[in-house]
Amino acid sequence: MRVVVIGGSGHIGTYLIPRLIGAGHEVINVSRGQREPYTPHGAWQRVTTVVADRTAEEADGGFGQRIADLDGDVVIDLICFTEDSAKALADALAGRVRHFLHCGTIWVHGPSVQVPTTEDVKRAPFGEYGVRKAAIEAHLLERAHREGFPATIVHPGHITGPGWVPVNPAGNVNPEVFQQLAEGSEVALPNLGMETVQHVHADDVARLFMDALASPSTSIGESFHSVATTALTLRGYAEAVAGWFGRDARLSFLPWEEWRATVSEFDGRITYDHLLHSPHCSMEKAERLLGHRPRHTSLEAVSEAVERLVRDGVITP
Repeated sequence: MRVVVIGGSGHIGTYLIPRLIGAGHEVINVSRGQREPYTPHGAWQRVTTVVADRTAEEADGGFGQRIADLDGDVVIDLICFTEDSAKALADALAGRVRHFLHCGTIWVHGPSVQVPTTEDVKRAPFGEYGVRKAAIEAHLLERAHREGFPATIVHPGHITGPGWVPVNPAGNVNPEVFQQLAEGSEVALPNLGMETVQHVHADDVARLFMDALASPSTSIGESFHSVATTALTLRGYAEAVAGWFGRDARLSFLPWEEWRATVSEFDGRITYDHLLHSPHCSMEKAERLLGHRPRHTSLEAVSEAVERLVRDGVITP
């Protein structure tokens, strides 16, 4: 099939596009052309790249038609962040594609009530990102059920893998936390360190997109989590990372307001968002309907990223 991937040069696309090529699909990658894949792969030589500035073209009202004119059997949208953007693209593609797959986020849930959280529980999203992504999902699935628009939603957790800094045991993306654990320095965690994070390897997200694409009869009109099968407490995560470097974690615990004063405004804001969500989502639906099970645990996914950070000199053991 002819597959158009919007935003395919990022985290997920680094793994997804080589998988699509390997499965025999013709692939068109639509991107701004400002980023190389995180990991090189020979499959990229067989990809057609279309350079486009989505924001500018949406402002002119022409982006959806431009994607439709590429005549894809399948469109995979990895970088849609507003309901208006999703609606305009769906309007342009209605009746012209066999399958439309959208990348969402587990942030559509808001805080957990009962864990593991399943896809069908009542939603209480908060924050601009979660609220907007929930609105996109609601719009696309409503069209799928009412009009037959062939939409599938994939909701990743904290995407990680070689080439970028994963969410760390303090709930932000400052690599210094990994450095402190590597060298045996004391690391302060907020509260009791019992809030959770839930990573997913970018290749497992790519695999779920592939499994949904291969099973349209069961995936269209549905949403699926894409996370490791278990979540990590901040404390347990820190202890595991220290162990990778032959250390015992030296941890201290501070009430939120005290801890917040020890970090930058940016790090504090990211951590607070993760603490409030404390995700622990279920992968049962993807396994039941698509036969999909992630290959990486949370710690396995993070360890690959940390190993690359060590090789790149970001972390010095």
